[in-house]
This record gives sequence, structure tokens and C-alpha cells, in this order.
Amino acid sequence: MNAPSEDVLVKVRQWVERADEDLRLARHALTMKDAPYRLVAYHAQQCAEKYLKAYLVARNVDFPYTHNIARLLELCNEHGGAMWELRDAEELTPFAITTRYPGEDAEVVKSAAVRAIEIAEDVCRVARVRLADLEAID
Repeated sequence: MNAPSEDVLVKVRQWVERADEDLRLARHALTMKDAPYRLVAYHAQQCAEKYLKAYLVARNVDFPYTHNIARLLELCNEHGGAMWELRDAEELTPFAITTRYPGEDAEVVKSAAVRAIEIAEDVCRVARVRLADLEAID
């Protein structure tokens, strides 16, 4: 397989940079007094989502506008991602919506926020390996 074009590499790096920012923010928010656990979970979900989308960009896959981690994993796997070990990341999908809108929000407790970060870190680790395999990141 050929390495991605420079244009694609720029886009992949932008997705990865934003994903890393979400993860850093989630980790920091968890340390705050009266930590906003729903926002921790939201940013963990966003990190995972953006890493999966970075992989799809690297593979030149048009992906739907979705926050559905299961669907994104399915697309990654269909395009050589071999990310089956990340099925737990599907737990993050509800945090994309239920944590942002009044009336839709479910309480997020500390243990759920911590778990969300752990899952996001797993997605980050696996996606970085797959992206490096594609020569899309160092």
C-alpha cells in the first residue's frame, strides 16, 4: 500500500491533534475540584471518535456524520483497521449526546468518567499503531 498523500497526512494530523486535545482536557477535568464528570466522559468520547475518523481519513474513506463508535469501528475494520479489540469503545457513544443537552443528560459518576478515559486511551493507543503502520503519523 502507498503512503497517504501530503494533503491526507495534514488532515490526519489535524484529527489526531484534536483527539489528543480532547483526551488532555478530559484528564485535566477529572482532577478538578467538583469535576464535571459528564464533560470528562464527553471529551473521552470525542477523543475516541476523532481517532477512528483519523484512521478513516488516512484510508481515504468517506465516513458518515455520526458519533456512533460502533459504526466507525465497523468502517475501520472494513478498511483494514483490525480494531476488533476496541469493541468496549462502543460504551462511549451515549456520551456524545446525553452529556451535552439538557433533558437528555444522564448522570455520569466518577467511575464512569474514569472508565471513559481508559477506553479513550485504548483507542488512542491502537489507532496510533494503525496510523503508524499506514505511515500517516510517526
